[in-house]
Amino acid sequence: MNAPLTPARQAQAHTLWAFLVGNFFIGCGVMVVSGGLNDLVHDLRISIAQGGHLIAVAAVMMGVGAPVLAYLVSKLDRRQLLVGSLAWYAVGHGLCALMSDYAALIPVRALTVLGAAVFTPQAAATVGHISPPEHRGRNITFVFMGWSIASVVGMPLAAWVSERLGWRTAMGMVACGSALAAFWLMWGLPRGIRTPALSLRAWQRVFRSPLMMAVVLVTACQSAGQQTVLAYAAPYFKFGYGASPEQISVMFAWFGGLALTGNLLLNRFIDRIGAARAVTITLSLMLFSMAIWPLAVNLVWLAVIIVPWSISGFATNSGQQARLGALSPRLAPALLALNTSGIYLGHAAGATGGGWVLGVASYPSLPWLGMVWMVVALALSAWAMKRQQHRDARRRGLARTVVPRR
Repeated sequence: MNAPLTPARQAQAHTLWAFLVGNFFIGCGVMVVSGGLNDLVHDLRISIAQGGHLIAVAAVMMGVGAPVLAYLVSKLDRRQLLVGSLAWYAVGHGLCALMSDYAALIPVRALTVLGAAVFTPQAAATVGHISPPEHRGRNITFVFMGWSIASVVGMPLAAWVSERLGWRTAMGMVACGSALAAFWLMWGLPRGIRTPALSLRAWQRVFRSPLMMAVVLVTACQSAGQQTVLAYAAPYFKFGYGASPEQISVMFAWFGGLALTGNLLLNRFIDRIGAARAVTITLSLMLFSMAIWPLAVNLVWLAVIIVPWSISGFATNSGQQARLGALSPRLAPALLALNTSGIYLGHAAGATGGGWVLGVASYPSLPWLGMVWMVVALALSAWAMKRQQHRDARRRGLARTVVPRR
């Protein structure tokens, strides 16, 4: 029989759930354009490639904003910072829903996503800061699971709502949800939590470390590989496979449900097998799915073929968060901010590359470009894992040679 939770553990569990819900609505907001791309391009009378540019611009803002804002806000109380970022996100999505044309939407969307650039990495850094070392990896992957749940519920719902009620309604739903998440976090997160302030010297240590930067590049490359296909999934399903709005939603839900399953499995085993090994496995599974994509002659076959990718996609991002948090807990705020940059700059590269492919070829060519990114990510991950093993072995050897004073 399990022992009852102590008040301290109950409070920590409540805080973790508040972070998870916050990440859920952050994920919904980031994916709402991809899910509603069909209606958005129709309503604003723009091309699919221009819709992809909207995704890319937001991704660049998040990618550049994450490390810059991490430095600027490093001394702030975590409760004020994280609640404020969700409130900013809520207001921004409300304004996006009111924009009348593409030119007006782009700058509002670009400013709105700065809330995501702050929340996700700083939430992960805060969780790592308040968690005991033996539970750090599990707790970080738990709060990042909000993104996986967003892919299960948020992206399919955004696709269906956009197709039936319009993309503006989907944006408004994200605004309402983000406001509710801000209130929950304001109630659940204690005051006075501050992570170690990030000095310029700390940032220099990160940028001068080949190991740390290689791990961040793994995130960027795998994110680009995924977004090359995922950014254009809604029109791909519609025009490549003749999918109806309901079938598009079902495909997104299938992808998201498997992604959640993969994250749950990762959360269960990551502290046992190690984050680096787990990421190498998930990258291999995504590469396998893209390699056999040409066998997908209809939606049913496609649903089977994307299983390895779906299970691994969000699990890879969670594993990378835990991997960087373990590399240097003291530098975690900087590392996780850069990791977020890697995710979003990968989004931008993937959306831009996918748009280029659609300009010169067709939808079936998207997975081939995605494979190139995945091969690079896998090679970098394998190199970083070996280098980390050598570093850890050298440290253990030095520790054994230290002679205690008498």
